[in-house]
Amino acid sequence: MSDPSTQQQQARPAVPVLHEQRLDEVLGTAPERGRGRYRPHRVGMVWRSKVFRAGAVIVALALCWLVILALVREQTGPEGFLVGLGLAVLPVPLLMAAFRWLDRVEPGPWRNLLFSFAWGACAAALVAIIANSFATRWIATATADPASADTLGATVIAPVVEESAKAAAVLLIFLFRRREFSGVVDGVVVAGFTATGFAFTENILYLGNAFGEDQQLGSSGFASVTAGTFFVRIVMSPFAHPLFTVLTGLGFGFAAVSARRHRARRIALPLLGLLLAMGLHALWNGSSSFGPYGFYAVYGIVMVPAFGLVTWLAIWSRQRELRTLAAELPAYAAAGWLTPAEPSALSSMRARGMARDLARHWQPDRTRGRAAARAVAEYESFATSLAGLRRRARHGAVGPDFGARERELLHHLWQRREIAAPALTHAALLTAHPGAHHGRPLPTPYGTGNGYANGYGYAYGTGYGPGHTPVYGQTHGHTPGYGHTQGPTPGYGSGAYPPPQPYGGAPHSHRRPPS
Repeated sequence: MSDPSTQQQQARPAVPVLHEQRLDEVLGTAPERGRGRYRPHRVGMVWRSKVFRAGAVIVALALCWLVILALVREQTGPEGFLVGLGLAVLPVPLLMAAFRWLDRVEPGPWRNLLFSFAWGACAAALVAIIANSFATRWIATATADPASADTLGATVIAPVVEESAKAAAVLLIFLFRRREFSGVVDGVVVAGFTATGFAFTENILYLGNAFGEDQQLGSSGFASVTAGTFFVRIVMSPFAHPLFTVLTGLGFGFAAVSARRHRARRIALPLLGLLLAMGLHALWNGSSSFGPYGFYAVYGIVMVPAFGLVTWLAIWSRQRELRTLAAELPAYAAAGWLTPAEPSALSSMRARGMARDLARHWQPDRTRGRAAARAVAEYESFATSLAGLRRRARHGAVGPDFGARERELLHHLWQRREIAAPALTHAALLTAHPGAHHGRPLPTPYGTGNGYANGYGYAYGTGYGPGHTPVYGQTHGHTPGYGHTQGPTPGYGSGAYPPPQPYGGAPHSHRRPPS
């Protein structure tokens, strides 16, 4: 009788490699627990303690916010501050939800987004308030013309100062959270959160000042300055600041996917995005000086088309991430890390959401259901990162830690495979054949050991070892369910650990998978 491990190694299919090179040393079996933690090599880092660095950032941003509170209350008064705060917060949830929706394919960590929002609302806003006030006073003193000083400050000084201050947050994420800044969508989302925070603080100041002016004039209702300011800043142009800074984010995003050998391009693209942001900001601030209809002309001819173009580009980049999943993940499915149906499921937002719902409903109680849905969501995120990493490797946009990063991602996938793979495989079939389980309870494949078939005659009896293809369109008397296989190739449920390798590496000894 032949050795099952030998048969398993012989059954392992070949996979295309990057640039026609055999990278045997890149990927072995998934590491044991405690060895799958990827730690990039850090150069020039002064702060080694994460707690210290996080605490220092939080304290610095909190101090900036306290100074802003004092400055704004001094200008608007307590009542004006409260009115401005209540009105300025209205567009914030909508903008954050829009950018978070855009980031659903590969969601970035909330700590980066909260830092970006806080930087815009605190640090960037404080820099803008102090620098703009100082520059305007200096110009008024030098020219003895306060009116021209205000116009010059709004059209020249403010765009340069504000966009530079907001771009600092994108630069910090790009430099110190490089693993989580992998493309155009990440640049758009980080820049959007930063600008949303900045606009929030700025709107408090403008709306508070408008309310104070109404208090002095005794005006109220739709004819008040507060109503006019609210309509222009909150209703007509809540996207203005996000639109400006998103141009900077696009520059950083395109730099992130550029080949590492193109150093000039990786530097020039963020600078070009920043210059475009400053130019559009200056045009918007100076629109009122173009005549009585200058504001409406700039709004209709420049701002709205620019907003539509940037929105289309962001959505196109989001769809490109899904196409990358469909193009890159089949290599890992052929090697046995994924089931054959998973690449199509992972490249469909509908199937991804359905997989999370299936994993939740297949569990016996609500607590386990939430945990299972969270595991599937994490699995989808890691798979997206893996596909993006492989695509960047094809374009020469990865560093020497590519192999370690790939092993870590595969390790995380393997740890969640028992829950996520059945759900995604089933979701792929349901999306390919809508209504397959309409009106019937969904079967659960977890730990049943029994096969099941849907109304279209699909039988689910598949292990997840390499070289094993799910049996679709066939039914047997007792088809084994998920986690069980027939024949020499052991499945995940049997306790054996298949060693699939996308790059055709040498076989390794079997080990029990991490729990």
